[in-house]
Amino acid sequence: MMIKATPPKTTNRKLLSALGGMAAIIALTAPAAHAAKSDGCTGGGFVISGLLNGASIPSGSAVTIPANNVGPSFQILGKYIEFTVVSATFGVENYTFTGAASPEDITGGKRTVAFQSKTPDLKGAALTGAISVTTADGDLVISRVGTGVSMKIQAKDCAQGGIFQMEPERTDKTVTRVVHTLGPGVFYYDNPNFRAREGDIVPFKDTTLPVPSRINIGNDVSPKFITRDSLQVATRINEPACTNNIAKRDGTIAVVQHCGQRAIYDVSSGGRLGYVTGEDATEVAPSPTVCTNKCQAQNRVRGRSVVLGAPFPVPAASRLKPAAP
Repeated sequence: MMIKATPPKTTNRKLLSALGGMAAIIALTAPAAHAAKSDGCTGGGFVISGLLNGASIPSGSAVTIPANNVGPSFQILGKYIEFTVVSATFGVENYTFTGAASPEDITGGKRTVAFQSKTPDLKGAALTGAISVTTADGDLVISRVGTGVSMKIQAKDCAQGGIFQMEPERTDKTVTRVVHTLGPGVFYYDNPNFRAREGDIVPFKDTTLPVPSRINIGNDVSPKFITRDSLQVATRINEPACTNNIAKRDGTIAVVQHCGQRAIYDVSSGGRLGYVTGEDATEVAPSPTVCTNKCQAQNRVRGRSVVLGAPFPVPAASRLKPAAP
């Protein structure tokens, strides 16, 4: 299921009151409630704090915040997911699973900072325009433009699934470099379950696919905490200072130049850098289609592919090292 910015229907008067004299230049409304999309999203919904002169923007809103009312950062607060957004770049800090109870919980009820930061390099530019916000049914879409650059973030307040993506766009059509730094105790690893099946042909819907290698993200405290970065028209940059020799099933060695707590990506203009969790992180499925316009974050879809899972704890030989150069 895809994120949709549902057209709002009724006015949120409490927030309009907080806006005071700016009501004439800000459009703010709230849609009717809808049922949760899955067990993992039940009760989810984002509140945005620190963006609007101290007033919170509730779940179920569509609002445009004028540039002169935007502070240096603001918080996205959900039942399952929380993170901070840097206003000038749309970099993300402290992307956190709250550990809220859910049948789809992957944290074991533990508050878990998955990413310390997701930092885009806007090449000296800054986002300076108004910020557009839409929240509906546990979905979030925020966007902002600057000189020659724009950024969009889509997210879902769910315990697991396809729940986040960052989409840069530049008028010069060059790439945007984004650096991911994982949270404390969280690490990248070369999934040995995929190495053990690498090259096997497995079913997917009405066709078949070869099993690839797979880099996942895990920790040592939550057996179900299996996630991964997901790329669409983007490329991971090798880091020779983090060279790992990974044994393959045929006895040869795969050289994987990837750090244990850092990953660097070049994202094409209009491409996206996403994040998927749970079963979505270990399914054997095709790479995302090439998309550079109105790309959408995906919710989890079961029954389409073979899910290979991951061992817990992750073997030392599969953990990527060092943490950073």
